[in-house]
Amino acid sequence: MKRTQKQTQESRSTITRRGLLLGGAQAAIVAVLALRMRKMQLEQADEYRLLADGNSVKIRLIPPARGLIYDRNGALVAGNEQNYRVTITREDAGDVPTVLGDLRRLLPISETDAAELLAEVKRRPPHAPVTVADRLSWEEFSRVAVNAPALPGVSPEVGLSRLYPLGPDFAHVVGYVGPVSDYDLSQIENPDPLLSIPKFQLGKTGVEAKMEEDLRGHAGQRRVEVNSAGREMRELGRVEGDPGANLQLTIDYRLQNYAHKRLGEESAAAVVIDVTNGDIMAIASNPSFDPNLFVRGISGPDYRALMENDHRPLADKSVQGLYPPGSTYKMVTALAALEAGVIGAEDTVRCPGYIEMGGRRFHCWKRSGHGHVNVVQSLEQSCDVFYYEVAQKVGIDKISAMARKLGVGVRHELPMSAVAEGLAPTKAWKQERYGKDWLIGDTINSSIGQGYVLASPLQLAVMTARIATARAVVPRLIRSRDGVEVPVPEAEPLGLEEAWLEPIRRGMIAVMNGQRGTARAARIAAAEWKMAGKTGTSQVRSAVVDNKAVPWEQRDHALFVCYAPVDNPKYAVSLIVEHGGGGSSAAAPLARDILLFALAGGVPPLAAYPEGARAKARALHEEMDLVDPETVPTSGSSRA
Repeated sequence: MKRTQKQTQESRSTITRRGLLLGGAQAAIVAVLALRMRKMQLEQADEYRLLADGNSVKIRLIPPARGLIYDRNGALVAGNEQNYRVTITREDAGDVPTVLGDLRRLLPISETDAAELLAEVKRRPPHAPVTVADRLSWEEFSRVAVNAPALPGVSPEVGLSRLYPLGPDFAHVVGYVGPVSDYDLSQIENPDPLLSIPKFQLGKTGVEAKMEEDLRGHAGQRRVEVNSAGREMRELGRVEGDPGANLQLTIDYRLQNYAHKRLGEESAAAVVIDVTNGDIMAIASNPSFDPNLFVRGISGPDYRALMENDHRPLADKSVQGLYPPGSTYKMVTALAALEAGVIGAEDTVRCPGYIEMGGRRFHCWKRSGHGHVNVVQSLEQSCDVFYYEVAQKVGIDKISAMARKLGVGVRHELPMSAVAEGLAPTKAWKQERYGKDWLIGDTINSSIGQGYVLASPLQLAVMTARIATARAVVPRLIRSRDGVEVPVPEAEPLGLEEAWLEPIRRGMIAVMNGQRGTARAARIAAAEWKMAGKTGTSQVRSAVVDNKAVPWEQRDHALFVCYAPVDNPKYAVSLIVEHGGGGSSAAAPLARDILLFALAGGVPPLAAYPEGARAKARALHEEMDLVDPETVPTSGSSRA
C-alpha cells in the first residue's frame, strides 16, 4: 500500500530521534573510556608499567607478632625475640641450585642441608618462599643483605621467634610452638594463609596450641616491586596486620618455680588451687624440659634423651597422668555413705585387720587392726576395713556419683594438652567395657581408691577444694585476655549438708594434727595456717612386697591432698610422687612446703615448721636455687 506524505514524515522523525539517542549513548561511552584511558596512562602509568613488566608487583604477607603470655603478677612466660632469616622463592630465583651455591659462599650451609633445601623448594609451590637459614647473627644477615642485588629470589627478613624466658617451669602449661608441618595443615579445614609463610610458628602443645587462634593474630600485607631478575627493588605499600592477643595466666611464677624445685629429682606432680575462685596458682609436672629446644628445632640426641628418660619429662603428669588415688579417695566413700544414711558421724566399725569375702581376705594396712573407729578416726588413722564395710552398704554407683560431684572422673576444661577424664567406675561401665558383672570385691577395692578408680592430680586438687568449701569449685587457667579480666562465676553449692562434711574435715585435720594422724610429722606449726590433709598410697603391683625390695618402677605411688587454713580455706594442694612409697613420708612434706609457700607468698618462715623440722627446712631452702624476681622480664616484643 502506498504511504502518505504524512506517514513518511513521521517515520523520518522517529528514525532521527533514535539516531540521536544512539549517537549520544555512543558519545558518552567514548567519553568514559577516554577518561579512564587518560587516568590509566597518566595518573596510574607507573603502577601499570610495573604490572606490564612480567607481574613485577608482588604481594607479600606480613606475619603478625604472636601474643605474649604472662603470669598473674605480670612476669613474662612466653615472649618474642628478633630472628634474622633468609628465604628463597623458586619462581623469582630461576636457577635455584646456582643461587643456593652463591648463598653458601656467604652462609655456613652444609651439603646435607643444601640437599634438603633443594628438595623442599621443589616440593613447595613456585610462589611460596622457603627458609634457607634462620637465627642468623647480625654479621651473617648483613652479608646476605649487602649482596641481595646479585641473589635473585633471595630475601633477607627480620621476623620474630618465640622465647620462653622461664624455660622448664612452664613447659607443660604453656607448651611450645614449632614450624607448621604437613600434618598440621591436614588437620585444619581452611588453613589460614599465614600458615604458608616459611617457618611460621604454630602452637603445638599447652596454652600455645589451645589458644592458637587468639595468640596468632591476623596477617598484614606489603606490595613490593620486583625486577625482571626477581629481585625486590622497593616497597610500594604496606598494611600492618593485627597482633595476637596477650594472655595472663592465673599461675604465680614464683610458686610454680618453687614447686618444681621442691619436687627435686622425683617423678612427680603438684597442683595448687585457690579455693575461693578456682584459680590454678601452680601446676607442676616433674621432671620438665626446656621448650626453647623445640622452637629452635631439637636435636636428635636431645630428643632421644627426653624419650628414653624413665621419669617421662615430656608427659604432663598433672593433668594427663591417671593414678589409683589410694586412701585420698576415702573422703569420697565416707561422704557417699553419710549422704546415703548407711552410717552416722559417730557410728563405728570394728577393724580386726582384715575382712573375708568370697574366700579371700582383704587386709587393712595395719595387720593388727585399729579396733572400733568412726569416720573421723578412720580418716586420721587411714583404716581400710572401715571403708570395706561401709562401701558394701552404700554400693559402687553411689560412691562414683559422689566422686563425680567432687570432680573425680570428670574432664575439667583447661587450655592444656590431653586433659584426662579419669574414671569413677559403675556397674554399667564394667558391663559395657568388659562384658562382666560388677563384683563385691570390685566395690571393696574401689572404696580405698584402688581397682578401677583413676584420678589425676588436678582432679584430686578440685576434690579437696570442694570438700573445703562445699562448693563446686571450677579450675581456671586464663585470668585475662588483652587486659580484660575473664569473669569468674560464683561456684554453685554442692548440695552436701554440713553434717556430712563436718566429720570429713575433722578427720582431715586429725590426719595432720591428731596424736595418731598419719601425716602428723608434716603438719604446719603456725596456728593461723593450720592445715587439713589426707595421705594415700596406691599399689602398682598385686603382690604385697616391701617397696625397698623391688625396682623403682614397681614401687607404690605416694599421694597427698590438703587445704589451709582450716578455719578459712584459701588454697588446696594435691601431690603425687610416682613410685615414691608411702604418702606420709614421700608426698606430705613436699605438699606441706608448697602450701606454706603459697600462704606466705614466698619462702616460708621457719616458725611455721614443727620445731624438729626447722633445721632441715633452713638447709633445704638455702640450697634451693629459686628464681630471682629481679631477673624475670615483664615485657617482650608483641605489638609492632
